[in-house]
Amino acid sequence: MIAALPPPPPTIQAPAPERSAATTGQVRVAAAMTDAQVRVDSSFRGATIVLYGAVFNPTDAPTDVVVVVRGPDAPVRLVKKTRNMGVWLNSRPVLFEGAPGFYMTASTRSLGDIADFGQLRRLGVGVDHLRINAPQESRTVTRYGVRDVVVSRLGEDYLDWRRAVIRLREAAALYNTDPDGVEFVDQGLFRAEIDLPAVAPTGQYFAEVWLFQDGEPVSVSNLTLTVEKVGIERDIFEFAHNRPWTYGILCVLLAALTGWLASRIFRRS
Repeated sequence: MIAALPPPPPTIQAPAPERSAATTGQVRVAAAMTDAQVRVDSSFRGATIVLYGAVFNPTDAPTDVVVVVRGPDAPVRLVKKTRNMGVWLNSRPVLFEGAPGFYMTASTRSLGDIADFGQLRRLGVGVDHLRINAPQESRTVTRYGVRDVVVSRLGEDYLDWRRAVIRLREAAALYNTDPDGVEFVDQGLFRAEIDLPAVAPTGQYFAEVWLFQDGEPVSVSNLTLTVEKVGIERDIFEFAHNRPWTYGILCVLLAALTGWLASRIFRRS
């Protein structure tokens, strides 16, 4: 007599993964970086950081991603060569305050094709819309028959000085615009590379990942990146900034000692 086999166990179906309301109901972007901290030492020759993320788009409308990375602000001192009585001299220095030490934009296509001029200017996205504070110095002149009219010392030359700031930073690879810097590697998944040159300033960097749809910003993800000195370089940097007088005196003494030793060595030879 053959015993009846027991019935098979009931089929257990795995529950469907839950999705947040923000993922299913609205367009948004999420991003992260492979490394949020860069250590700078004597062997630092630059670094490349990969920024990656995903676009959650429940609609059929296409989207664009724009990555903006801004480094710590620092003053910029500029002079211009002027000819005076046949002699070329440096003009009075102009100090720009609030110019970022590093600025990079990467996008899926040209910024002008993603959003209009006014939208980019309002968000401060792109080198052309970068906010650089003008010098506070001013003078009073008489113009159009009105006395004591306050005019910026740069006047109409402000744009030329501003272009000079951007041109110098671009030549040092500190400012960069890449219209093809954001690449979609899969449906909704994208990546971009942040190239930090060896002269990149230390401090805290801020990254904004904008998601555009039909020329309008619909979502943004904010990230931070820290570039800091380590080792003996950091100790010297902090000592020089915390005790500048002591650091200056030690440099003078070290230079004098080096010169004295060199004179003794060459005298014997």
